[in-house]
Amino acid sequence: MQDPEHTQTHTRCWVCVLSCLLLACLYVGSLYVWRSSLPRDHPSLIRRRCASVLLVSALSPAVVKAWMHCANVKVSATQWELMGVRLEGLVPAAVLPLLLTMVFYLGPLVHSAMDNPKGFTGELQSALDVQSWLLCVGDAVWLRNQVVAPVTEELVFRGAMLPMLVPCMGPTAAIFMAPLFFGVAHFHHIIEQRRLHEDSMSVILLVSGIQFLYTTVFGAFTSFIFMRTGHVVGPVLCHSFCNSQGLPDISSALQHPQRSALLFSYLMGLLLFLVLLFTVTDPFFYGEIPVCSLAGPAASAC
Repeated sequence: MQDPEHTQTHTRCWVCVLSCLLLACLYVGSLYVWRSSLPRDHPSLIRRRCASVLLVSALSPAVVKAWMHCANVKVSATQWELMGVRLEGLVPAAVLPLLLTMVFYLGPLVHSAMDNPKGFTGELQSALDVQSWLLCVGDAVWLRNQVVAPVTEELVFRGAMLPMLVPCMGPTAAIFMAPLFFGVAHFHHIIEQRRLHEDSMSVILLVSGIQFLYTTVFGAFTSFIFMRTGHVVGPVLCHSFCNSQGLPDISSALQHPQRSALLFSYLMGLLLFLVLLFTVTDPFFYGEIPVCSLAGPAASAC
């Protein structure tokens, strides 16, 4: 005879996974509510799609609340706190993970400064130029890539999904499971590329496969940040910064006149990132982590 407790756990896990799948389908599906022949970077289509994903993100706390009821989850934290929307430890949660991500990008940042005629001073002036920021705010593509996508994707794929996965598989496994939903969600770009006949199917599949790989790896990193800090603000800011930088251009660094210094900065950035990863994300800085209340006492990632 099957153990009732085992059956209940099995059912709870199915509820968790199906809830995550529902959220992922709602998020991606909302992009295609608007039937249009316009390219994805057209301002009109961007505005409509941003409205769609913002609506799905606004509904995600209700999905988490419904999951808590269906899975009979009993914790003192609210669904907002479980999703990383809270005040305790907010400032370090916003600053420290972003600094950690900038350390990882030390190589590309040095690369950019080397190519700037004014060097590091020019890069700093550009970053602090109010006029440039005002122009960015008026650019639909910039708003999508730097604001709407990071906020909505992190709230849905980290803030909402991780609390639902943790009780089923534990925090460590959830860190690697949640990004799979995030990575698969990016396969929708295949539809648009085929519609616009930009490349052959083999090229589209290759590009989509590479995109799945790096979005999944990035998703694991922001999931780790979420689990260690209990905040969604860190993943959002890291996501926005990474979108602004793109993938590190190693091939360009290898051909640079100051290749040795540049490669050293790339290597130092990676080493410092690995050294600081657990120190900067120590829960000591962020207070009690609500999502960890869903895991067992021996949960390693918490």
